[in-house]
Amino acid sequence: MSHDQRLTTRRNALKCMAFGGAGTLFALSGGIFTPIDLAVAATDKERTASLGKPLFVQISDTHIGFNKDANPDVNATLTRTIDLVNGMPEQPALIIHTGDITHLSKAAEFDTAQQMMSRLRTTELHTVPGEHDTTDATVTEYFNRFGKASNNKGYYSFDHAGVHFIALINVLQFKPGGLGTLGPDQLAWVAADLKGRSSSTPIVVFAHMPLWTIYEPWGWGTGDSDQLMSQLRRFGSVTVLNGHIHQIVQKVEGNVTFHTARSTAYPQPAAGEGPGPGPLKVSADQLPTMLGVTSVSLAKPSGKLALNDTTIAAAGAATAQSAGSDSQVVVKNFMFTPMSLKVKAHSTVKWVNEDEEPHTVISDTGLFHSGAMDTHESFSYQFNEAGTYHFTCSIHPRMVGTIVVEG
Repeated sequence: MSHDQRLTTRRNALKCMAFGGAGTLFALSGGIFTPIDLAVAATDKERTASLGKPLFVQISDTHIGFNKDANPDVNATLTRTIDLVNGMPEQPALIIHTGDITHLSKAAEFDTAQQMMSRLRTTELHTVPGEHDTTDATVTEYFNRFGKASNNKGYYSFDHAGVHFIALINVLQFKPGGLGTLGPDQLAWVAADLKGRSSSTPIVVFAHMPLWTIYEPWGWGTGDSDQLMSQLRRFGSVTVLNGHIHQIVQKVEGNVTFHTARSTAYPQPAAGEGPGPGPLKVSADQLPTMLGVTSVSLAKPSGKLALNDTTIAAAGAATAQSAGSDSQVVVKNFMFTPMSLKVKAHSTVKWVNEDEEPHTVISDTGLFHSGAMDTHESFSYQFNEAGTYHFTCSIHPRMVGTIVVEG
């Protein structure tokens, strides 16, 4: 996936960035969070409404101040992300940033980040620091701007829409090998914060470094996270969010869902691939597929939380192809591209699987069913009547898409 080709000009980089980094929307349904693709949230009002009220968007690892080959203009990708969030048919109530707002903890970088994020139409922004936000000698630049909510401790909690949110800091005391640490004081505070709360309360926990061990040799985990999980397991719905690794990794343990976020700045290699973590240089056409955000919605009528990841590339493709100039949907990287396609009545849409995993294309009304498509296999269907047709993959149901047929 990676190679040594350099992004030769700023113009080429910016052309790439035009479709570059989004986030994840989260919806709440029956006390459970489910992710929804932010490109769908921004372009398909009907489907977004069916999934529920947008609750918050997670943005992570913006790394303002970074300017190397992996992404020479991180401001452009953050701008694209903000435009995408602001373009959602219904604005989320909250924005959560899970750290590494800046790259070098410089005052000017924080000033730029604050100025850019002030464009977000949501009025409530919650943050936690990443290790890149706390490298200044006095460790004060982050707290001067974002420390009020936590009384400069870095951890705090709040409630919104019946959901209890817990913000944690795990980047100030590293264990040998680089694992993050919560520490006894913070763990005691969590215990006191949760005491007396009903086990039916949906809980969202967010921090910068993973609160589970993804890959210990690279420090992708938190050394004392087991003590935190022991306090959370009695709750019926717990969603744990983080950034740091610049890619999506998920797991579910009982009622606890763990979910990492893409960066809006640059990708990192998958765990164990290469000598270690760090900015991953990819070709200009690959970069937009590796940046993104997560959005969360409050689903109706069950009240579950729905998480949705998207890339800037997916959002750009959905917009660019919405005019129906191409009636082909590519199935790749476990997503439909474009996810929302407009065609004229009597048009035939062709789905082509370019993944190494099999996928299906199934109408949510039973109108069409592809059966399993292996790599390079395809499925076609002719749409004769105007309307909006939603489809999914039955093997990977988080993959969703929409065909809009115009009369």
